[in-house]
Amino acid sequence: MEKTETRENVKKKRPYTPRQPKKKKIEKGVEFKKETLKIIPLGGLQEIGKNITVFEYGNEMIVVDCGVAFPEDDMLGIDLVIPDITYLEKNKEKIKGLIITHGHEDHIGGIPYFLKQIDVPIYATRLTAGLISNKLEEHKLLRKTKLNIVEQGQTITLGKFKVEFIRSCHSIPDAVILAIKTPVGTVIHTGDFKVDYTPIDGERMNVGRLAELGNEGVLALMSDSTNSERKGYTMSESTVGDVFDKLFINCTKRIVVATFSSNVHRVQQIANSAVKYGRKIAVCGRSMINMIETAQELGYINVPENTFIDIDMIKSYPDDRLVIITTGSQGEAMSALTRMAMGDHKKVEITPNDLIIISATPIPGNEKLVSKVIDDLMKIGAEVVYSSLADVHVSGHACQEEQKLMISLVRPQYFIPVHGEYRQLIAHSETAKKVGVNPKNIFMLTNGRILELNENMGRLTGTVPFGRILVDGLGVGDVGNIVLRDRQHLSQDGLIIIVLTMNGASGEVVAGPDVISRGFVYVRESENLMEDIKRVVKDEMQKCQDMHITDWTTIKSALKENLRDYVYQKTKRNPMILPIIMEV
Repeated sequence: MEKTETRENVKKKRPYTPRQPKKKKIEKGVEFKKETLKIIPLGGLQEIGKNITVFEYGNEMIVVDCGVAFPEDDMLGIDLVIPDITYLEKNKEKIKGLIITHGHEDHIGGIPYFLKQIDVPIYATRLTAGLISNKLEEHKLLRKTKLNIVEQGQTITLGKFKVEFIRSCHSIPDAVILAIKTPVGTVIHTGDFKVDYTPIDGERMNVGRLAELGNEGVLALMSDSTNSERKGYTMSESTVGDVFDKLFINCTKRIVVATFSSNVHRVQQIANSAVKYGRKIAVCGRSMINMIETAQELGYINVPENTFIDIDMIKSYPDDRLVIITTGSQGEAMSALTRMAMGDHKKVEITPNDLIIISATPIPGNEKLVSKVIDDLMKIGAEVVYSSLADVHVSGHACQEEQKLMISLVRPQYFIPVHGEYRQLIAHSETAKKVGVNPKNIFMLTNGRILELNENMGRLTGTVPFGRILVDGLGVGDVGNIVLRDRQHLSQDGLIIIVLTMNGASGEVVAGPDVISRGFVYVRESENLMEDIKRVVKDEMQKCQDMHITDWTTIKSALKENLRDYVYQKTKRNPMILPIIMEV
C-alpha cells in the first residue's frame, strides 16, 4: 500500500520531463556512434507559405510537404513563389518519398514543379491525394506520378524511416500529424493543427496516440506557430455553423458567401444552412468548383441531391431561395467576389437585395484589398457581414493553450517552432519554455540551415542552397531580382525610348531622333519637354561624332547618362531610358 501511494504522489507532482538520452554503447573501450539525423527546412520558416522540410539520415532522405507562397506587393506580375530545391536535385537518388500533411496550397502547391525536376513517390491521405491529382492533371503529370493513398493511423516504411500518419484537426479534412521514426529517435511534425473537440466531421485529433509516443520518448517536436501570439484556445469550427443559421433564418435576400476554396468544413456548414432553409447553392470560382467536386466525389461534402445548381441557372430561382458560394475572400484582383464588386462578373450581378458574408479574416497584407471590396459592395447597396461584425470565421491553427497541450503530451527532448514568421516562432519558443522545455534545447531554424540531432546532442552545423523561385505564367525561375527591379522602375517612373538611325561609317545621324514615352508624361501636354529631350540627344550624338566614337555600346551609355541627368533636373523623375540605334 505504501509503495502505491508513493507512486501516485510522484505522478501527481511529476513536472514536464523529456525522454532522457540513452547511454552510448561501449565495448572494450570503443564508442559506437550512430549517424545524426539532419533536419533541413527549405521553406516555411520566418515566412508564411512554401513549406518544405528535408529529413536526412545517412544516404537516405524524405521530404515533408512542398507548398507555394503568394507574391508580395513588390513582385509585379508574379503568379506564385516556390521553394528552391537545388539541394534536393543534387541528391535526388537519396530521396525515398514526398509526404504531405494536408491539402492546402502552402503545402501542396509546389508539387507539380517539384515533380518536373525530381520523380519520387508521394504519400498522402485520400482528400489530400484528390486535390494533388487535380494539380497533376493540369500539369499533365498524373499518369507518370506514383501517388499513394494512406489512411490516418497507418505507418509506412521508407528505407530507414518509418512514418506514422496520426489523425489531426485543421480547417480541411484528412490533415495528419507525422511521427517520423528514425534510428536516432522519433520526430513529430504537427503540420497545421488545432485542437477541436467538436469538429464538423467528428474526426477528433488522436491525442491518445500522441501521449503514447510521448511516453515512449520523442526526440524532437516541430510544431505549427501560426497563432502562437494568440492566448487561449481557437474556437471550434462548429461555432460558425450557428452563426450561419442566425444569418440565414428569416433572410429574404440572396446570400453570397465568400470563403477559402480549401475550407471544406466551412463549405459543408454553408451547405447545411442552405438545405435547412430551403436554398439552392451555386458555385463561383474555378478553384472552389474543383475543390467541391473533388470533396463530393470522395464523400467529404454531403448534401442532398440537386442542392447544387449550375451558376447559369440562378436567374431561374427567387433571391430568397439562393446561396452563391464564391472565392475572393482575400480581395484578390481577378477573383470572383472582386469582379462582382466591380460590376464586371459575367454571371452574377450584385444588387441591394444581396447579403454578402465574407467568411474569412484577411491574411496580413491583404487588409486594404478586402476593405476595398467591402466598400465597393456597400456602394452598390448590398448588406455585407464580415469578421469584425460577426463570428463568421474561426482559425484552423492552434493558439497558445493548444500549443501547450501538444508540447505537454509529446514531451520532446528538443523543440523546433515551425510554420510562421520570426515573431511567431519566438512567441512559440516562449510558450515552450513556460511548459518546461529547456531553453538550450529549443532551436530557431531558418530556411537552409542544417540541424543535426541524435540522442545525446543537437546542434546547428551548416547551410544548404535555399531561396525562392518565381513563377510568371509558364516561366519558372526566368524572372529574378533584376527583372523585378526593372518592373518596379517602370511602374514607378515610366519609360522613354529614343529611336534614331546612324550612318555606320561616319557616325552621322541620318534619321531621328524620335522620342516615345510610356508611363512618364503625356506627350501632347509635354511637347516642349519632348523637343528638349530631342535636342539633348542630338547634342550628345554630335559630341560622339566629333570624337569619332562609333561603338554602339559607348554611344548608348553616353546617351543614357546625359539624358537621365537632364530629365531628373527638369522633372525630378527617373524614368527608364532605352536608346535604340539602327545602322545604315
